[in-house]
Amino acid sequence: MPRQASSAGPTWSDGVVETPDARTATRPGAPRARHRAPRVRHGRLRVAVLAAVSVGVLGTVAVRSSPALFRRPTAEALRADTAAQPHAATPAGSRRAVHRDNADNAADAPVRPGIGSAFAARIPAGARQALVVAGDSSHSDVAVATLWTRDARGHWHPGAAWPAHNALRGWDTDHQEGDLHSPIGVYTLSAAGGLYANPGSRMPYDHSTAFRAVGTGFEGEPLTDAFDYVVAIDYNRVPGSSPLDPRAPLGPRRGQGIWVHVDHGGPTHGCVTLSKPHMVELLKALNPAAHPVIVMGDRSALNA
Repeated sequence: MPRQASSAGPTWSDGVVETPDARTATRPGAPRARHRAPRVRHGRLRVAVLAAVSVGVLGTVAVRSSPALFRRPTAEALRADTAAQPHAATPAGSRRAVHRDNADNAADAPVRPGIGSAFAARIPAGARQALVVAGDSSHSDVAVATLWTRDARGHWHPGAAWPAHNALRGWDTDHQEGDLHSPIGVYTLSAAGGLYANPGSRMPYDHSTAFRAVGTGFEGEPLTDAFDYVVAIDYNRVPGSSPLDPRAPLGPRRGQGIWVHVDHGGPTHGCVTLSKPHMVELLKALNPAAHPVIVMGDRSALNA
């Protein structure tokens, strides 16, 4: 059980390029250059005219026969063509599977709840909720907590990220009584309680005046509201029993009474703390049928 003073981010104009030479040639009052028309023999001229007429006739015939080749497509036509392309490339029988795969890809859900493979392997196969508490560093008392949920395909989806505190001296893998570290690991969450009545938790909830906290924290902050709501972390305790249960299977020297409880504005002896509104959200969200766990430690350790 926590001690009372402890745990508590060229220019275009209408499609025409205007060059300096073109502007000078059309400037009002500019002197006109005299040009002498080139002499062209009549035979060659007739050939050129006939060739031009032939090309024009052929072009007109082509436009009349295939007008879509020479007409700029409208916006509606472009949208319709774009929408039709995926279906044209996909057999009708497999469209349903493609849409399902696209939905999965769009979700881009990870197979681990924001942690490394080593820690992810420690999460029980039946757990479908994981409160991941990631400390800023191994010596920091500041952390972020995120409640992840696992779907039937084994993909994890994060909820909101909540600011949190942990122990004064950060984290360790060999927690001992009074070392002012929070234990790194994966632990089940099986019971809750508090000075206040159950706000709607589906977990076993012990409502008792024994959760009253007194005194001040490490930074002189009052601990008055610290135990209004608590969730017991199954570290060195009997799972499923009241958070007030004094039994310590690993022995008292390994520390006990590690909880998630209401934040009091400073570091703890070993617990994890969230604001009171976030504690209420957590209590309402945790579902015993989802076999919730807490994954806790500094970011470097959790990414292993």
